[in-house]
Amino acid sequence: MATAKERAAAARARAAKASKGHAGGFVTFIREQGVVGLAVGLAIGTAAGASVKVIVDNLINPLVALLTQGVDLGSLKWVLEDATKSHGEVAIGWGAIVSSLVTLIATAFVVYLAIHLAKLDRVDKKKG
Repeated sequence: MATAKERAAAARARAAKASKGHAGGFVTFIREQGVVGLAVGLAIGTAAGASVKVIVDNLINPLVALLTQGVDLGSLKWVLEDATKSHGEVAIGWGAIVSSLVTLIATAFVVYLAIHLAKLDRVDKKKG
């Protein structure tokens, strides 16, 4: 029969082997699933998002305001029911929806141009 010390040593050996297995599995997961690439992409995407927001706010939105002759799209709405003493106005803010869609399309276009002009759309293709 094994002594208490031998049993404790065997238990420590099993625990060390199991922890190496989990740690090794974790490292393999990170490497195979591209977690580091995802983290880098997230960081770059966050910075790019801020840049795109500046471009949209300072270039695209003024052009839209010029085309609409200075009308603030966000303020346009269909009033379904006027305000009363018991409740406020009931309205559909269609201008805010249109403004949001214009911003979305402009943002997508700016991102497309940035990726296409930098030729990054060819970098990520799998080799056949």
